[in-house]
Amino acid sequence: MIKKTLCFSNPAYLSLKNKQLVIKLPEVEQNNSLPDTFKQDATRTIPIEDIGVVLLDNKQITVTQGTIEALLDNNCAIISCNSNHLPVGLMLPLEGHTLQSERFKHQIEASLPLKKQLWQQTIQAKISNQATALHRLYHCEVGNMRAWARDVRSGDPDNYEARAAAYYWQSFFPQYPTFVRGREGDPPNNLLNYGYAILRAVVARSLVGSGLLPTLGIHHHNRYNAYCLADDIMEPYRPYVDCLVADIVNEGNDISQLTTAIKARLLTIPILDVVIEGRRSPLMIATTRTTASLAACFMGETRKIAYPTL
Repeated sequence: MIKKTLCFSNPAYLSLKNKQLVIKLPEVEQNNSLPDTFKQDATRTIPIEDIGVVLLDNKQITVTQGTIEALLDNNCAIISCNSNHLPVGLMLPLEGHTLQSERFKHQIEASLPLKKQLWQQTIQAKISNQATALHRLYHCEVGNMRAWARDVRSGDPDNYEARAAAYYWQSFFPQYPTFVRGREGDPPNNLLNYGYAILRAVVARSLVGSGLLPTLGIHHHNRYNAYCLADDIMEPYRPYVDCLVADIVNEGNDISQLTTAIKARLLTIPILDVVIEGRRSPLMIATTRTTASLAACFMGETRKIAYPTL
């Protein structure tokens, strides 16, 4: 079953009762001019087991410890946003799989050649999906990108990832001919940042659910990054976010700010259609297939990661 993604952009009080998330709005609760029946109707409950991602985007949100515990027990990712409404924190459960310690051991002991082969597959899938996105949206010439994807060697020593990215981004937003992809860059970087943060949370949640450590990457090794593996595995999924952002931009929306309407569109990322080996499923389900296949690679059961094809 696809899990719900909840975003709270207004003051709210989140508590737990009978394994249900109870949502109360202080603005309604404290308004004495409203009848009690209206206040009761304004309180909403959602089964904890139905929730996959919770995004907290307001400084006046209160969450009880019992609620946090219940969400994490059900492998829910909790994202916290800053004053600019950009995700800055991610909370995940410490235990997400019954064979977790065994899988940790295999992941930690994975050989360097295996990691390089897995990174090769990751970059090949990423470049192929970027090429499809660029051709589908703008009918650009992508024969060079297809060739680069085929030529990626173990570990990508020729850095085809960067070469493909340079070609990809210079053509991806024709409305912004000087666009440069960067976290602190001009719009639509703000939309990409927000979308990637949601994607990262979904992938990290799937990694934990597959009994893997999101910290230990196959390529990324930043000592200050607690989610290196999530950053690795999300790479072939990024073009799905890129296409959604391109649709928003191409519709002529004002993207200077992350409006409620734009955030609502980006919050559909977990339910985007994704195809892996001919099977279609929501992105959140697809990432669980990908991370399960990665765990199988670490355990020596296979040598191939199940990545999506755009």
